[in-house]
Amino acid sequence: MIPIRSASTAQQVHDWLYRCVLRGDLLPGARLSETEIAAQVGLSRQPVREAFIRLAADGLAEILPQRGTYIGRISVRAVLSARLIREAVESDLARLVAAARPDLSAMEAELVLQAQADAAGDVPAFIEADDRFHHAMATAAGFPAVWQDLERLKAQMNRLRHLSMRTFDRGATIAQHRAILTALQAGDADAAEAAIRTHLRQMLTELPQMAETYPDYFTD
Repeated sequence: MIPIRSASTAQQVHDWLYRCVLRGDLLPGARLSETEIAAQVGLSRQPVREAFIRLAADGLAEILPQRGTYIGRISVRAVLSARLIREAVESDLARLVAAARPDLSAMEAELVLQAQADAAGDVPAFIEADDRFHHAMATAAGFPAVWQDLERLKAQMNRLRHLSMRTFDRGATIAQHRAILTALQAGDADAAEAAIRTHLRQMLTELPQMAETYPDYFTD
C-alpha cells in the first residue's frame, strides 16, 4: 500500500517517489507513468506531473519530450563530490566532538539499532540508523543543521549505499562506526578523524565494483 492519502500534494508524491528511487525500489531506466501513479495515489495527473518535474530537478529523473519520464542513472561524479564534502565536514565535526566530550548515548543507541537491522537483513533500516548515527555526531558537535545540508547533497550517494549494502559486508560498516565512537568517547581527536576518513573512503572501493557489476545503473 502506497503511503499517500487523498489530501496529498505534489510535494508528498515527490517525497514518496524520491524515497523509492533512493531505496532502489525504482531502478535506473524505469519509466514513470503519470496515469498509473495518479491512479495509485488517487490524484489527478497534474500533481503527479509536478512531482516528476521536482524529481528531475533533484537529478533523479529525466523528462524526455515525446518519450516520457525515466528514472535517471546514478551519477558517479555526484557520488564522488558528495563523499568528498562529507569527509571534509565530518572530519571537522569529529574533532569538535572529541574536544567537547559530550554525551554520546544517541550514537551508541543507533549502533545497537544498526546491528539489529543487519541481523534482520533490513537494508533500509540499516541505512536509516547509519544516517542517524552521523546526524547524532553533528548534533553532539553543536551543528545539527550541518547534517541537513549534507543530506541535500547526497541523494546519488544514498542510491549507491542502498545498492552496495545489499552486496558488501555490513558488519564492516558497523565496525567502522564503533571505531569512530570509541575514539570520540576517549576524546582522541586524531583517532576520531582518522576513523571517519577511513569510514567514508570505503565508498571509493565499493563504487567501481558496483559500476562494473551494474554498468547500466551508472553515468559519468
